[in-house]
Amino acid sequence: MACLEDLEELVRTLRGPGGCPWDRAQGIPDIKQYLLEECYEVLDAIDRSSPGELKAELGDLLFQIVFIARMAEEKGDFGLGDVLESIHEKMVRRHPHVFGSASAEDPEAVRKNWWKIKQAEGATPRSHLEGVPRHLPALQRAYRLGQRASQVGLDLPDPGSVLAKVREEIEELERALGTGSAPEIREELGDCLFSLANLARLLRENPEEALQQSNEKFLARFRRLEDRARTRGKALEELEAEELDRLWEEIKKTA
Repeated sequence: MACLEDLEELVRTLRGPGGCPWDRAQGIPDIKQYLLEECYEVLDAIDRSSPGELKAELGDLLFQIVFIARMAEEKGDFGLGDVLESIHEKMVRRHPHVFGSASAEDPEAVRKNWWKIKQAEGATPRSHLEGVPRHLPALQRAYRLGQRASQVGLDLPDPGSVLAKVREEIEELERALGTGSAPEIREELGDCLFSLANLARLLRENPEEALQQSNEKFLARFRRLEDRARTRGKALEELEAEELDRLWEEIKKTA
């Protein structure tokens, strides 16, 4: 059975003399897009509850990690062994309730201890919001920013209060639409989405997952709409608006 050292040696061969021209030409910034794509493919495999797919996609993701570590080693920065040592030390350090004498009775206690340990690990961050990745999808990033802000008490007390804030933001968006100012409309639209992300957080729902579910529902309904049109011997664009709306409402009632 292959082990991590085997994969590391494979990557070393791909990057070495006589290896793959494409692999040898890559730099760390070039791999960003592939790393992100592999992360999303892992998520897709999880959603499909497919162990076989998940195994394959985790392998693809692991390959990207080993590949990046090899490029860093070639530059003299660090190697895969340094990555493994670093994460092992950090996980031991951040779980004193498991590997030390501290106690944590529930997940909330673990979260609070985790934050305190992070602060003690180095220079005090300039902001509690540091560490929320800039490259997260915007809706997910809004969700995480709201989480961080709530940890220091900057939060609304309940979902009803946030829903009132959402209505307030929609009213501001309506006023912006009346002005016709594109920058103002964009700003107010963003405020609406940010407020909805906070509403999801207080409802204990992940807004990214909720939106993905709605995306899939819309996709399934749209495909059924296309099928209905085909049974009439037409393309969607050939249907009158009234007939299109009627078919859509019929499909919504059945799925």
